Amino acid sequence: MKIGYARVSTQDQKLELQIDALEQDGCERIYQEKKSGKNKERPELEQMLAQLRPGDIVVVWKLDRLGRSLKDLVSLMDEFRSKGVEFVSLKDGINTTTITGRFTFNIFASLSEFIRELIVENTMAGITAARARGRKGGRPAGLSPAAIEKARKAARLHSAGLSASEIMSSLNIKSTATLYKYLKYAGAQVVGWQQTATTK
Repeated sequence: MKIGYARVSTQDQKLELQIDALEQDGCERIYQEKKSGKNKERPELEQMLAQLRPGDIVVVWKLDRLGRSLKDLVSLMDEFRSKGVEFVSLKDGINTTTITGRFTFNIFASLSEFIRELIVENTMAGITAARARGRKGGRPAGLSPAAIEKARKAARLHSAGLSASEIMSSLNIKSTATLYKYLKYAGAQVVGWQQTATTK
């Protein structure tokens, strides 16, 4: 089944030129997207992708009507390939039902793999550089100002002899692990006290 996709990026632009070309190429169904360029959501594209079946052919007027960037295009081409879907761009002369078109498709697939590997490589390089500077991955150590204040209140209540469940209830602390984290941060002595702690 030939499926067309037409998109304009502003409300002032018209879809008719694209739709006429897609209909002339034999598209049985055409998804029409008319969204502002600032709006990243493309519900018609999402609906089309969900409906695609092996053997379908997606047709667009030009490549830039399908993807807003090379990364976007590569990702979509990769999805078409994984679904067993062919692709045609009328103005760009791309047709994956031909030998030349399949070669183009394979280039997109290679670009997709390259981008994925590049992301992984850059991520690992960033982690290595951070470790070399003495930083670890994940959230920064320490507490937010609000958490610090709560830790100090928990320590005062602990010194006053309140139980873990009473402190948690009073300060709306959800778990004993969080409570102990606060108490240790505030310098409170919790050794031997945790046996009586209960989660409320």
